[in-house]
Amino acid sequence: MRTTAAPLEVIAAALLALTACSSSSDDGADPTPSTSATVEVPTTTPTDALAPANDEANLARVVDTYTSLYFAGEGEPAYVFLSKRCKAKADPAVFEATLEQAAKDYGPGHLATDVRATVSGDMGRVSYKVQGLPKFDQQAQPWTREGGDWKYDAC
Repeated sequence: MRTTAAPLEVIAAALLALTACSSSSDDGADPTPSTSATVEVPTTTPTDALAPANDEANLARVVDTYTSLYFAGEGEPAYVFLSKRCKAKADPAVFEATLEQAAKDYGPGHLATDVRATVSGDMGRVSYKVQGLPKFDQQAQPWTREGGDWKYDAC
């Protein structure tokens, strides 16, 4: 894959904006950034768990996991959360480097708060705030369900 500096900068900036792709479980976890982050990475969401009544909660959980991975600098596991369309636009190495830089710049522990997810079929929109980083707050961020799993689609 051939890339040039300008598209890489655009991709990096766009992927940095992905940071705000999170939802908050607001589970009372210590919001203080730590030097290492352990994030449980769900690779799939069972289709039967996506009953209409649970769609918004499931999407919010996935967004929360993605945001945690993003600020922890966990590029490889976070890349799994990108839609096919976004993966076609984001080189994995550039994506990983972007997340590593975000972790250096902002540190882990930026939880999503005030999360509101709406779902219509296989499309979802999520609005939320990023704790301590208001510049990453999101309004109606697009997500899509592919093969039963929620994927970030704001590329």
